Amino acid sequence: MLGKKLVTAQKRGETRALCLGLGMVACSMMMYFFIGITIVPFYTKSVWTTETLCKVLKANIKDKVFCPNCEGSEDEEIFPYPCLQVWVNLTASGQEVMLYQTEDTLEKNPKCSYVPDKLENSKEVKARIETIASNFKKYQTFPCYYDPGGTQTNVILSRLYPSQGLLFAFLWPTLMFTGGCLIIVLVKISQYVSVLSAWQ
Repeated sequence: MLGKKLVTAQKRGETRALCLGLGMVACSMMMYFFIGITIVPFYTKSVWTTETLCKVLKANIKDKVFCPNCEGSEDEEIFPYPCLQVWVNLTASGQEVMLYQTEDTLEKNPKCSYVPDKLENSKEVKARIETIASNFKKYQTFPCYYDPGGTQTNVILSRLYPSQGLLFAFLWPTLMFTGGCLIIVLVKISQYVSVLSAWQ
């Protein structure tokens, strides 16, 4: 009687462990699919792939401009902000080009090097842009990214999805997939050993 209960409990435990392993594999596949349709296209679309050094030539704050391509900016008069323009000397080619914060900055407003995320408080936005401008004047040389193919003549300060970020995004689903497969293999080995012991 006790032996039957132990066998039943063992089978239940194996079934739960197998379901856990299959669930982990299924979740990792869903995460792979989500990363593949969201992050990977932005990474492959970016042409600013080569890192070099940029030297600041000038960093000026122009008059307030509007953000025509920002989300939720139907009424442009609500979202004026000072336009920071940073021009740098590209070490790789020696050209004088305009610097943008990320790839999105160029799409949102190609006239400005920096587009603030939150535009509600004009005083905070102005102070932030002035701080950024002073930092550029203070730190003259810094790493930046340019397009080696020459499609884009401008440069960006940082990529939205660098190689390290892409690898980190794939790390967790890979660990989950490996753990799920390991659980399934261990359950199958346990079942095989149980059947072999019963047969002997």
